[in-house]
Amino acid sequence: MPSEAPSGVPSATPGRRAPSPRSALKWVIMLGALACLPALTVDMYLPALPQVAADLGGSDALAQLTVSCMLVGGALGQLVIGPLTDRFGRRLPLMIGIGMHVLVSLACAVVDDMYMLIGLRLVQGFFNSAASVAAMATVRDRFVGAEAARILSRLMLVIGVAPMLAPSLGSIVLEAFAWRWIFVVLALIGAALAVIVFFVMPETNPVARRTTGGASSVLRGYRTLLRDRHFMALALIPGLGMGVVMSYVVGSPFVFQQGYGLTHGQFSLLFAVNGLGLVLSAQVNASLVRRVAPIRLLRSALVAQVVMSVLLVVVAVTQLGGLIGLLVALWLVLAFQGLIPANASALALSRHGEIAGTSAAMIGAVQSLLAGLVSPIVGLLGSDTVAMSSVMLGAGVTAFVVLASATPAYRKGGWHTPI
Repeated sequence: MPSEAPSGVPSATPGRRAPSPRSALKWVIMLGALACLPALTVDMYLPALPQVAADLGGSDALAQLTVSCMLVGGALGQLVIGPLTDRFGRRLPLMIGIGMHVLVSLACAVVDDMYMLIGLRLVQGFFNSAASVAAMATVRDRFVGAEAARILSRLMLVIGVAPMLAPSLGSIVLEAFAWRWIFVVLALIGAALAVIVFFVMPETNPVARRTTGGASSVLRGYRTLLRDRHFMALALIPGLGMGVVMSYVVGSPFVFQQGYGLTHGQFSLLFAVNGLGLVLSAQVNASLVRRVAPIRLLRSALVAQVVMSVLLVVVAVTQLGGLIGLLVALWLVLAFQGLIPANASALALSRHGEIAGTSAAMIGAVQSLLAGLVSPIVGLLGSDTVAMSSVMLGAGVTAFVVLASATPAYRKGGWHTPI
């Protein structure tokens, strides 16, 4: 485990020079484009959920399951692909994963059964998880400590383009063609990313640093992570935060398009505004992390998000302020999310640099799995405003409890303790 500075920020790897601003920008754009592939695959599809349910003869809950199963597939995929990136380098598993994403997207475009679509989305999530796990592992290969937290925050600027623009792009496709063409566009995006990886992205995991051995070494790596209480607590927090976001993501098409009667275009604009909150808070975090320890930012952001989530539930139950009141409360809850995953992930990744791919896979798998398990509860509770806001509050409170009970973050002087 690496040493840490008293402030709780992991110290830099000996001999590793800080990247130039131009070099850092290149990595942010390239890794951000990869990391947002799963988000694009979810968010472009959101405006089509009611149409998918009607076209394939399924319920709203089954339509939402096509989103949730992709997240579960992503969790399983990262657990498999992460160790492969430690064993064979980052590029090869990444190219295979993106290639399969293209093929499965094309299969989704011609499916005529809801349950088959659910199964294909599970497979799609499995393979396109290679993009996010390779991006996270590459961050650990190139950056450490506060610099890693800063880069992860900058990635949110690129990733934030997905929720801001993807539903609008999906709506344009819906207006011009039909929901099936959304998957054709996703296949084209995957093909473009494959070209970028092949021609631009260097290998950041050299042969000398790769793991050896078979399944036993993989299991040893995961066993090491599972036994690290602080790592697992920090890995759970981005997942629970994603549970907050995905509860909003799967519930919002039904809340705003069916409940409030918004058009595809109005819903896309609303989604973009909330995405802007995530992006702005992530950039605030990138600036603050140079002066404030990531653990301090994390513990403060979790408390603030829980308070805003309580406000959201109150607004949902009382209908205080109508649609405007609901939108303001939602924006505040989602805005604090930008300060949570980057700091938690950077702290977790700093603990096991020798198995960065496996560590990134565990974080990403937990994130996808929790989001996939939490978000369907919205549909089971009725897909209305109260259901959506209540699930968001539950996920936020659980994240706070995990940090408080499994780390010294909220104990007296605990933020000075290495985590």
